[in-house]
Amino acid sequence: MPVWQDNVVWLLADAKGQAAAVDGPEASPIRDYCQAHDLTLTTILNTHTHGDHIGINLELEAGGQLSSLRVVGAARATPAVPGLTEPVDDGSSVEFGGVVGRVMRTEGHIDRHLSYVFEDLLFCGDTLFAGGCGYLFDGPPAKMHDSLQRLAALPEETRVCCAHEYTQDNLRFAWSVEPGNLRLAERIRRVWAQRDRGESSLPSTIREELATNPFLRVGEPEIIEALRRLRPNAQLDGPESVFTALRALKDEKHYREAPDSVLPL
Repeated sequence: MPVWQDNVVWLLADAKGQAAAVDGPEASPIRDYCQAHDLTLTTILNTHTHGDHIGINLELEAGGQLSSLRVVGAARATPAVPGLTEPVDDGSSVEFGGVVGRVMRTEGHIDRHLSYVFEDLLFCGDTLFAGGCGYLFDGPPAKMHDSLQRLAALPEETRVCCAHEYTQDNLRFAWSVEPGNLRLAERIRRVWAQRDRGESSLPSTIREELATNPFLRVGEPEIIEALRRLRPNAQLDGPESVFTALRALKDEKHYREAPDSVLPL
């Protein structure tokens, strides 16, 4: 479900019509969707505590509706997750609709960030994005790099259900550091066509991210050469240092100055 400008809320539904929302900046669109599709919201899965992810909790709490719901979130962030009823951490199990998922601690964007894996579905909040990764508000870079490597080790068919529709911006950056990647060129053409039709680019897959996401490709010679050119003073003596330089380069946002004509459209 698209909410606000670029947030994405994922809704799971079981055969009984019970629904679980993964994060959300507000509750109203989710309640409206559930009502229109004969679903009952029973569960919230929170990945982290930024306002555009726990806004759903806060709105339901203000309306006196949160206390009747099951709220799953980080045990180590208990005071900051409104209505938390099921504190979890790395390695915990979470059941919904007869399917048992597992919890992964995926910090770097923010401390106490969690991801949830249900069979071939990964709900990764603001850690791994389609074509990119989250800002390092808490960091450090090594922690985010480790989190991304753990997610990259999931089966390649795993669908990446991230929390924002940032794909076009992320792929612009990816092209700026790896323009020789034919899989990336193909993905850019496909995603631009999807967005032109008003469709979502999500979910992607771990396979697609391994092939086109620069933050999972820090050993690629073309990316390292681009960093040597664009950040000549950066340390590039290993995967973590390459990731650090790559994230810093994206944060400078110079790639946004390039016209669409440089893209393989």
